[in-house]
Amino acid sequence: MNFSLGKTWESYVSEQVESGMFNNASEVVRDALRRQQEQLLKLEVLRRELATGVDSVKAGRTGKPSVEDIMERAKARNRGA
Repeated sequence: MNFSLGKTWESYVSEQVESGMFNNASEVVRDALRRQQEQLLKLEVLRRELATGVDSVKAGRTGKPSVEDIMERAKARNRGA
């Protein structure tokens, strides 16, 4: 597969290889694509969770968690991340 990145991205890729973080340009591109895929998957999960929340609100299945409940859920989520 051949493609053109343009001068700006070509310079960036070269800098990454020269920094020693990557052995070659292909590694830089593969890493960027892998990261993009991970971000898109996370975004899809977030969209599904949001849709579930919206559906719950529309169906009247909502509660009023306390600030402590919210903080505990956030801490648990961070521990699992």
